[in-house]
Amino acid sequence: MKAKGTVFKYGDNVDTDVIIPARYLNDSRPEALAAHCMEDIDQSFPNRVKQGDIIVANKNFGCGSSREHAPIAIKASGISCVIAETFARIFYRNAINIGLPILECPEAAQAISAGDEVEIDFTTGTITNVKSGKTYQAAPFPVFMQELMAVGGLVERTKRKLA
Repeated sequence: MKAKGTVFKYGDNVDTDVIIPARYLNDSRPEALAAHCMEDIDQSFPNRVKQGDIIVANKNFGCGSSREHAPIAIKASGISCVIAETFARIFYRNAINIGLPILECPEAAQAISAGDEVEIDFTTGTITNVKSGKTYQAAPFPVFMQELMAVGGLVERTKRKLA
């Protein structure tokens, strides 16, 4: 499993209230959430993001409330992966549950800039900044997590098993 895209870069403590503002939580359709994703921190994000793009952030990405809407909005916007120094624990779990790939890699989070093109190999955990040629090593997804991501997350896997 691989991803490649242009980077949107954010700082520390990007909370779920700026990922998807509470005023939009009355509509839980993924495409409706995507239309307002990140707009309180980056008004241009919903109009500029393309399928496959990547978010890179610093520490404590996804802090704040435990709303599952935040990773859903990110995934529905077309983001293929979020790389950060660290993630808030509940956001991390919610991302896995809905099949949004996330990687913790402090070195990559610090070195990669907005607008860089990044390639990710989830099997090996290798993150490559295409612009600079530098590579960074995150922990690769274990096989069971790769399988979860391939089917769209824990929720989708459970639906399929119950069907």
